[in-house]
Amino acid sequence: MAVEYLKKADLTSSSGASDVHDTVVSILSEIEAGGDAAALEYAAKFDRYEGNVILTQDEIDAAIELVPEKLKADIRFAHDNVKRFAELQKSTVADVEMEIQPGFVAGQKAIPVDAAGCYVPGGRYSHIASAIMTVTTAKVAGCKHITACSPPRPGVGVAPAIIYAAHICGADTIMAMGGVQGVAAMTFGLFGLPKANILVGPGNQFVAEAKRILFGRVGIDMIAGPTDSLILADKDADPHIVATDLVSQAEHGYNSPVWLVTDDRALAEDVMARVPALIDDLPELNGDNARAAWRDYAEVILCADREEMAATSDSYAPEHLTVQAEDIDWWLERLTCYGSLFLGEETTVSYGDKASGTNHVLPTSGAANYTGGLSVHKYMKIVTWQRATREASKDVAIATARISRLEGMEGHARAADVRLAKYFPGQNFDLTAEE
Repeated sequence: MAVEYLKKADLTSSSGASDVHDTVVSILSEIEAGGDAAALEYAAKFDRYEGNVILTQDEIDAAIELVPEKLKADIRFAHDNVKRFAELQKSTVADVEMEIQPGFVAGQKAIPVDAAGCYVPGGRYSHIASAIMTVTTAKVAGCKHITACSPPRPGVGVAPAIIYAAHICGADTIMAMGGVQGVAAMTFGLFGLPKANILVGPGNQFVAEAKRILFGRVGIDMIAGPTDSLILADKDADPHIVATDLVSQAEHGYNSPVWLVTDDRALAEDVMARVPALIDDLPELNGDNARAAWRDYAEVILCADREEMAATSDSYAPEHLTVQAEDIDWWLERLTCYGSLFLGEETTVSYGDKASGTNHVLPTSGAANYTGGLSVHKYMKIVTWQRATREASKDVAIATARISRLEGMEGHARAADVRLAKYFPGQNFDLTAEE
């Protein structure tokens, strides 16, 4: 049967999005031309902060003293989990080589980029976890310099917990600057920083647009949109937990889609009935976000069976995908499009967002169709190399010359010709292209 929408979204995550492109282009251009001074002008305008841009060790130490010991312990716990998982990821990439032909060897090397710029949101919410996720993975990858950049609050500066997290996770520099100006400072190497090779981390629409514009000039983790989450639930799922998990992700923002896909009408109706009260019970700002997201972007979809549920989920390619259904192994094997997968009631997206070890910087807006999230591998260049004996190069040179001439690339062919002439004088080879 065709899927049935018990609740259909009125808007999509791109609906009503402001056209910020021209604004961001202008800011980037002015900062690149004006350097430190221009960046400071924008910082004064948007951050409304006039303290040091690059935090001194004394300032870092003072901020650390303000962080409660219990919170420090929680940050260390999360950092340890993320670090160990990142180390596992790194172990899957090895320097390898093989003899392609006798005497002709090709290989692969994994080389970390020199400088990483990690953007850590600090406006509406202080994203402590984003500092952990981005800086830790860069450190494990082996980046030589890591900048953690976070917007300061007027008259206060960067949140002490963000400073502590960035510091223990391995940031070489902590920068008090937000928005496009912070991204620009890392990209252009302002305030004595090395120019970033890659920019990572979530941010508002201006930060996301800056990264999109700069992509190619620098690497980025991904082009991110509003966060999204999908739950697959069957008749045995706990409706209160399902509803709570949906609301927990809707609080991210007014345009953060959450979706429930189920094959049980009773469960779907029970969950929909519970959501409004759970939203009303949130703090005001969180509740406002969740209420708008649930009203305008949420969907509840009824399917005939689990195969239709899985196919529906894959078509959405959610950033976060939760399965609260029987036969977890079937779902793990069947599902193919998601940023991160949470199997069973015993785990939740909130765990991955904060402390369980997998990274929370993930593909949004259907990008999970073609990419995964931030990992150690994003900071590493997988490069290749080759070497050969003269004898081993002969057959490769002959094939190269012929293919090049068939393509009309005579210069390529002659690069092979001169080696054959030097290494095998007096020998005749058929190097003509054959139609």
